[in-house]
Amino acid sequence: MDKNLKFSSPNAFFAEKKEIVDESFPGDIVGLHDTGNFKIGDTLTSGELLHYKGIPSFSPEHFRYINNSDPMKSKQLAKGIDQLMDEGVAQLFTLELNGRKIIGTVGALQFEVIQYRLEHEYGASCSYENLNVYKACWIETNDVNSAEFKDFKRVKAKFLAHDKRDQLVFLADSSFSLQMTQQKYPSIKFHFVSEFEPMKA
Repeated sequence: MDKNLKFSSPNAFFAEKKEIVDESFPGDIVGLHDTGNFKIGDTLTSGELLHYKGIPSFSPEHFRYINNSDPMKSKQLAKGIDQLMDEGVAQLFTLELNGRKIIGTVGALQFEVIQYRLEHEYGASCSYENLNVYKACWIETNDVNSAEFKDFKRVKAKFLAHDKRDQLVFLADSSFSLQMTQQKYPSIKFHFVSEFEPMKA
């Protein structure tokens, strides 16, 4: 995030009691009121610059298109999706080809949870469409200008998306398709886990 924050009324928790604290130490559990600044994996320091990979994202098991059921509530839906994805409820992918939004989850029940929370917490309603995706693979290459990478992007254009960190993702529709793609483009790495710096492509 790389910004300075001032906290009002940070709470430390001791058993069932909580109290406002001015200072905390490693191991302390402190509650901070979030005004939309934080997401899972953020680190707070007193000024030190820390560099590490952070919390990895794993390929979801289930994928669906998410559609807005009420065009008058587009802003509420966008805000709700954005905040729920930051909470780690699911993962959001945006297709390069047409900008359609895809939700990826570990379990099918999560789609119902997202739908319920969007309606009751954000006043937005959505519907889903099934999508045949086997795995989300984060793409890594040493040369975004290589002929091989350009050919990959051209041939697989309808299967390419970006995650919330703007990392390029290949949405393989089957195990066989992924295997053939890996063989055809040997200089490109296909990761089932995203734990490296985003690649700009």
